Amino acid sequence: MAGAGALALASCASDPGSGRTLSLTSALPTAVNPRTELAISIVTTELQLQASGQLNKLPFKVSSWPNLQAGPDIIEGFRAHSIDVANNAGIPPIQAHSSGVQAKIVAVATTNAPTYQFATAPGSDVTSVAGFRGKKLAFSQGQAQGVVLLRALKQAGIPYSAVNLVPMTSDEFLTALEARQVDVAVLAQPVTTEYIDGFGSKGARIIDTSVVDYLSILWSPAEVLEDAAKAAAIRAFIPFWARASVWAWENPAQWIQTYYVGNQHLTTEQGELIVKAQPKPAFPVSWAKAIAWEQETNDLLAAGGFDPKFDVSVLFDTRFEGIASAAVPAQYRE
Repeated sequence: MAGAGALALASCASDPGSGRTLSLTSALPTAVNPRTELAISIVTTELQLQASGQLNKLPFKVSSWPNLQAGPDIIEGFRAHSIDVANNAGIPPIQAHSSGVQAKIVAVATTNAPTYQFATAPGSDVTSVAGFRGKKLAFSQGQAQGVVLLRALKQAGIPYSAVNLVPMTSDEFLTALEARQVDVAVLAQPVTTEYIDGFGSKGARIIDTSVVDYLSILWSPAEVLEDAAKAAAIRAFIPFWARASVWAWENPAQWIQTYYVGNQHLTTEQGELIVKAQPKPAFPVSWAKAIAWEQETNDLLAAGGFDPKFDVSVLFDTRFEGIASAAVPAQYRE
């Protein structure tokens, strides 16, 4: 259904050939044509810019803000020419490359603290990652939760052959835990707290680890970046995206009401749990660590036979390196 929705959006994106052709190795143009249109699939940024009074200051037009977030949906949107730029974790670009979709990372944000936790099924005897051996583990191959699991297994020295990886999407994790279809699944706030409130008395528990979902990226189809007008617009958008994230961090009460309550229809208390679990945003001056992290992610997936191994540096368009970090105060740079 979600993929079909992405395809239905094809008519919303502007013509990818609207500007002169730009080589992917040519210098980025800096002059933005105000008539250039971008379809930006980042609803959080739209709301942050709106709430901070910056939305009408974009130097180009936004043809649409598609409400698609999951990596597979974004990839389908790229295929359908319905999305020009999106925000995801590090794994979707690897999945896109493996499926033949040519896209490039144009901005990087990093997280240096855990944002996910492992939850056990009611009555489970698992008390640490070491206890994952022989257990049924919920595994979403194309989402950040799947990489968090693979990294935790590597950290604990547990081979994939020693566990039972049960494929499912992350929105199925909670039901699978409650029904004891799996022994362990990766959860995030506010679901984590709500799950323990409901099933902690029945033996469910949280297992904390030091594993982080390090990478958050902006990325665009290669054909979009070959359009000089769109490349210039994306270059101009990156500082807005970075500063919008900083605004949300510095204005948590307003952000909770704007997004978690007003858009996601959660309670204020649920929004507070989510915001409390999120670390301060950081934008690296150099992408070297991000590229190394992405390579390790690809290596983990390749070791399990999920994706072919390749040099992930081809995913990064280093012409954009440093644009986001230069747009924010020093305390938000890495």
